[in-house]
Amino acid sequence: MCYLTQCNAELFGRKRFGEKDVKAVLHRLDRLTQDEARTAEAEILNVIYGLVQNMNVVMDGEQTLIHSSTIC
Repeated sequence: MCYLTQCNAELFGRKRFGEKDVKAVLHRLDRLTQDEARTAEAEILNVIYGLVQNMNVVMDGEQTLIHSSTIC
């Protein structure tokens, strides 16, 4: 089941561009969405890694303050 606006958009796309072109555009959009999700995951992991490194430094007693500039 699809929403009315989604159905209308798909119908418009098929009439305007043809079935083959709509499938190609949807496939490309899906790939781009997956790429964007992977990029966001990599950024999140990078931030978490930085936080863990800062925590290790503090726990080892080498530093008393966590510098926020190392996180960003």
